[in-house]
Amino acid sequence: MKRQLTVLVSIVTLTSLVLSACGSSTSAPPASETQAPGTPAPAQSTQAPAETAKPAAGSGKVEIFSWWTGAGEEAGLQGLIKLFKEKHPDIEVINAAVAGGAGTNAKAVLASRMQGGDPPSAFQVHGGAELNTGWVAAGKVSPLNDLYDQEGWKDKFPKDLIDMVSKDGNIYSVPVNIHRGNVIFYNKKLFDSNNVKAPTTFDEFFAAADALKAKGVTPLALGDKEPWAATMLFEDVLLGKLGPDDYNKLWTGELPFDDAKVKESLEIFKKMLTYVNKDHAARNWQDAAQLVAKGEAAMNVMGDWAKGYFTTDLKLKPNEDFGWVTTPNTNGDFMVITDTFALPKDSKDQASAKEWLKVLGSVEGQDVFNPLKGSIPARIDADPSKYDVYGKATIEDFKKSKLTPSLAHGSAAIEGFATQTNQIINIFVTQGNVDQALKSLKQAADANGIKK
Repeated sequence: MKRQLTVLVSIVTLTSLVLSACGSSTSAPPASETQAPGTPAPAQSTQAPAETAKPAAGSGKVEIFSWWTGAGEEAGLQGLIKLFKEKHPDIEVINAAVAGGAGTNAKAVLASRMQGGDPPSAFQVHGGAELNTGWVAAGKVSPLNDLYDQEGWKDKFPKDLIDMVSKDGNIYSVPVNIHRGNVIFYNKKLFDSNNVKAPTTFDEFFAAADALKAKGVTPLALGDKEPWAATMLFEDVLLGKLGPDDYNKLWTGELPFDDAKVKESLEIFKKMLTYVNKDHAARNWQDAAQLVAKGEAAMNVMGDWAKGYFTTDLKLKPNEDFGWVTTPNTNGDFMVITDTFALPKDSKDQASAKEWLKVLGSVEGQDVFNPLKGSIPARIDADPSKYDVYGKATIEDFKKSKLTPSLAHGSAAIEGFATQTNQIINIFVTQGNVDQALKSLKQAADANGIKK
């Protein structure tokens, strides 16, 4: 596998605890009774991370904090919990999941709990900047080097992936999966019946969209009720226009956000938006994916958790009911999104929490979770036979593709910039002012330390 992930974590000034992904959004109720209301993220500490705390007397309880409450992700989480209970029937499991795609609500709840001295046993966090410039820099999570040594994980996860969850020589979370963010999922029957070819370039995309629109079919489903979905579409356009090398330079400041190619990307993105469903602002990502599943829209650009939704929840068959192709001009590129779990420094029962982390990092755990979630295993020694045709193909693509970080999902840049970008893109979707969006992106990047 090509070693590209070393660019994933931007070098930024540590000025805030970057966990307010949705601004002032109200938190949705979690799946357990242990919820604190969402509040603004606390100020970030500059103290060095503490050493791993010694395990306290086990309470026999593990509280798992995530945002996996819908589609294939909930089934995957339940599969992990079932496996954990089989291995540890003496440990009570509390599922403290909070609804909201990409963790938009969960992050605010987690920030409140961590600040209030009520951390869960382990919590979901995207690898990359979200982990390292947020919780690690604030000294809120325990290093896991001892666990990696004990379980022999250092040669079981790709080195670049370990780098993505490490800072200053310490490893801080356990990767559960790898998602691909640059995928078009399409209704195969709609494409076949209208003699439309799956697009691989921007020109092919617009030709296909025009052909489908002429037949009365909505070409592109979008659900940006939570604005990260539109940001995700935009970052895929950026990757297609800039290519992986220049795309990665955005996060180090080597390529400024007012570059001509970024402007061209906004213009392409604006044109794409003319083909989306009119009710996009009222739909979440599952709703948009469902339009494709029902044949009410032809395409949906989404991470491959949508594949988990199609196969696990809707029982659709890959290459029969739906097909897929990388987003325009990104063949050979892989937009990486990885879900990981970290251990709060102040959690009450770190011994039980580490047993949960062991299950997450095991071959057995990853092969239970990922086929249901739609993702591929983070471990290099997982069993490919457990995965369908999509999973097998994605596992092979991951080995040979150029890897790039997702802004929409916390890997590319500090959370403050991601939050501002969501706001900028949300305004752009409504107003379509390319010059204003370009100016705002440059200002946001400068304000968050993303500059040469």
